Amino acid sequence: MTTPFHYEPGEARGPVPPPECPAHGLGTGPGGVRRLYGPEAEQDPHGLYDKLRAEHGTVAPVLLHGDVPAWLVLGHSENLHMTRTPSQFSRDSRRWRALQDGSVAPDHPLAPIFTWQPICVFADGATHERQRGAVTDSMARIDTRGVRRHVNRYSNRLVNDFCREGRTDLVGAFAERLPMMVMCAILGMPEEYNDRMVQAARDMTRGTATAVESNAYVLAALNRLVERRRREPADDFATWLVEHPAAMNDKEVAEHLRLILIASYEATTNLIANVLRMVLTDPRFRARLSGGHMTVPEAVEQTLWDEPPFTAVFGRWAVGDTELGGQRIKAGDALIVGIAPANTDPLVRPDLDANMEGNRAHLAFSGGPHECPGQDIGRAIADVGVDALLMRLPDLELAVDESELRWVGNLMGRHLVELPAEFAPRSPQDDREPPSMGKPNPARQDWEVQSAVRHMAPTPVRAPAPSEPAATAAGAAPAGVTVAVDGTVDGRAGEGSPAGMIPQQRRPAAPARLWRVVTRWWNGY
Repeated sequence: MTTPFHYEPGEARGPVPPPECPAHGLGTGPGGVRRLYGPEAEQDPHGLYDKLRAEHGTVAPVLLHGDVPAWLVLGHSENLHMTRTPSQFSRDSRRWRALQDGSVAPDHPLAPIFTWQPICVFADGATHERQRGAVTDSMARIDTRGVRRHVNRYSNRLVNDFCREGRTDLVGAFAERLPMMVMCAILGMPEEYNDRMVQAARDMTRGTATAVESNAYVLAALNRLVERRRREPADDFATWLVEHPAAMNDKEVAEHLRLILIASYEATTNLIANVLRMVLTDPRFRARLSGGHMTVPEAVEQTLWDEPPFTAVFGRWAVGDTELGGQRIKAGDALIVGIAPANTDPLVRPDLDANMEGNRAHLAFSGGPHECPGQDIGRAIADVGVDALLMRLPDLELAVDESELRWVGNLMGRHLVELPAEFAPRSPQDDREPPSMGKPNPARQDWEVQSAVRHMAPTPVRAPAPSEPAATAAGAAPAGVTVAVDGTVDGRAGEGSPAGMIPQQRRPAAPARLWRVVTRWWNGY
């Protein structure tokens, strides 16, 4: 099947309506080609993908802002082929024919995304290998266990800020803040974390009037970091990039730090928000998570299939005339990696309700040589952050009707604006230690969330005789300390799975009470 554009970049098409013009509210542009911007694309992107797939197959012509033509790749295998074949589909935006003939102006709304920079995402071949090698080698030096400890501590610090209130916005108070706290620490500038940094990182990717100013704020902080690490090396990501044999100059290091900070922040923020939304709005998702049939990492993986942090990535540019998905692609054409539509490709996923946890064949982190190098760090932040939040607040409930949730969208993704939630007020915990399991909320005892292993069948426990020294020792254990089945005391409350761990009982009727509790837990009550 061939569906060529009805016009070419640079061809006279008449005046293009300004962004605020009502004409941009229409779903189609010149020649009946559908627009990948405007209300329809922002409010119901999945509906738009379905229409494009039905009309054109796995590769569809679309219009970007200003009705600039491009190709949206919808098929899973077609996206893999495109991302894995840089000899045919380059990341160098200077190949874009619309840029060469002036069809796309320097102040185009998508200019911050496609404007070429001397960094690895716009490079191919040897240059890409040199720059990407520095990034991946530095990523490999990150202590993942240490990151998880930081995430756990920072999560509890954030929960402490609102746990007394009984109500919060999980996007603004948690999802938008946790990734920035962690990434600033990883890069080597924890002192730069503040409200302004969070706002700037969110703002600079949305094409607002203040995006340039926000970008300058972030880059200034990173330039200071690079200058400091040239003088004073430390055990952090910035130092590893500075000292890498790739011999990046200061500008290259700062630009790559910005890329890593913003890409990881945006992706992880959206991922956390999407997981929490699924927990609060999808009863089946919540029941499987709370009932032990799905771990938090599996819940994150399911969300990466259903609601990937980025719905699309712009772009690739055809090196020469070729064919993809039955469409004739000309040299210099722009193509878009369709992450969300690829994840719902009927050939790969005929049943959208099927459980996908544990399956990492999704394209949430793209693919090929430019696949996201920090995806494991993003997963760790989301896994531990969501786990810690639900451990502290197991009775979280959506505070508004689901229909009241608002989204903002653009070419790259759809972002949840707010996620109001309510819960029983609690006292803050010591954020210097991992969270304890604590006592379940009296109103709800159906939560059991863990990150490492599935639930195991509970082990029967013999009621200790009054004369046994273990009973005395366990009875003297302070609040929040867990007593193992073998009678040993474990002060690392909240770490790992509670399976096989129960509170020490001291009264003769303990076995009966214990089995009632275990039975209710095992049945999901």
